[in-house]
Parts: sequence; structure tokens; C-alpha cells
Amino acid sequence: MSKEMGVADLKKHFSSVINQVSLNGEHFIIKKKGRPMAAVVSLKELDMIERSEHKRKRKGLLAAIGAWEDFDGLEKTITAIYDKRRKSKDRPIGRLG
Repeated sequence: MSKEMGVADLKKHFSSVINQVSLNGEHFIIKKKGRPMAAVVSLKELDMIERSEHKRKRKGLLAAIGAWEDFDGLEKTITAIYDKRRKSKDRPIGRLG
């Protein structure tokens, strides 16, 4: 859960906030005049956010290709599909891979 903090308090406790974010993975919502204005998150989380935004911007074939980026067992799965197709007797196929 995120902690809320005013700008003045952030200035006073900046070093402590940075330590809590980087070491403990905490989040801080920074408020100005009672309104949320910014957030302090770890670099790891920022990287995840930016990668997620980058993936959402892809369209068409690029989106399909990007969907496979995080699929660790892709090559193993494709090999298994090819093997099943080769052994299939009800669906003759041409040369695969």
C-alpha cells in the first residue's frame, strides 16, 4: 500500500524516503496542497511500467511478436507442435522446419 506525503515532508525526509523505496519496495504518493501530484517508486517498478506502456503501443504484427517476448518455453513448445504434426496420421503435411 502506498504512503502519502506532502512536498514539504518529502523535502525534510528525502533520504529516508529513497531508502524505503529502494530497500523495502515501498511507494509514496506525493501531494501538493492535498492533491496527489507524483509518485516515488523503485527503478525496478519504473522499468516494469515503462515496458508495459511500450508493449501497449504496439499494433498489428509488432503486437503479436511482442506477445512472445516473455514466453520462456516458446522454442520447446514449437518443437513439440512440429513433432505432433509429423506423427499425425490424419493430417498429411508438407515439409516442416
